[in-house]
Amino acid sequence: MAKSLQDTHRERFTRSSDVVFEGKIWNVLSDRFSLTEDGDTITREYIKHTGAVSIVALNDDGQVLLINQYRHAVKMNLWEIPAGLLDVEGEDLPAAAARELAEEADLIAERWNVLVDFHNSPGSSSEVQRVYLARGLRPVPDADRHQRTDEEAEIEVGWFDVADAVTAILAGRLHSPSAVVGVLAAASAQATGFEHLRPADAPFPEDPRRPDDARRDRS
Repeated sequence: MAKSLQDTHRERFTRSSDVVFEGKIWNVLSDRFSLTEDGDTITREYIKHTGAVSIVALNDDGQVLLINQYRHAVKMNLWEIPAGLLDVEGEDLPAAAARELAEEADLIAERWNVLVDFHNSPGSSSEVQRVYLARGLRPVPDADRHQRTDEEAEIEVGWFDVADAVTAILAGRLHSPSAVVGVLAAASAQATGFEHLRPADAPFPEDPRRPDDARRDRS
């Protein structure tokens, strides 16, 4: 049997882990570790991230919802999919995704599936993101709509054919990592009739809120 194509959790030998910067949203850690028990010590700094969810919302015409908002770190307005941090204590991932879809796009979805999971920048951040596919959409009632502030107050919403969004990605016109990953995954799923999608509550061992010993190799 061919070896399974799967990433695996492999803990190395951590000597120390120190917070070198405390931020408003996340911290920067400096870890000293070795690859083997008696190996040379390596030092790496990285962002300790809460994790996030994002949502590819498809309407009945097969169009994808994209939101446009300003991202100060790159000084750009980006077309993105709705997304947000896993920063509400006790909130499970499907609930977090539903909350973000309502807050950023004023939408409620009846059908949810896991589309894809990915690490945004594993060389410098512990962030992991679960991307959901949301279908069966309806608007949030006006009285229940979230009051958006700061950059989110400028959010512009648009519906785009998936094929056009894929073309924009491959042409280098879209740069948001969650949009790139999510739209390409949705296009692949759409081409196969949405077969083989995982349920909304599929296991997520990489969830950074879980204890380290719960994120071990699943093999």
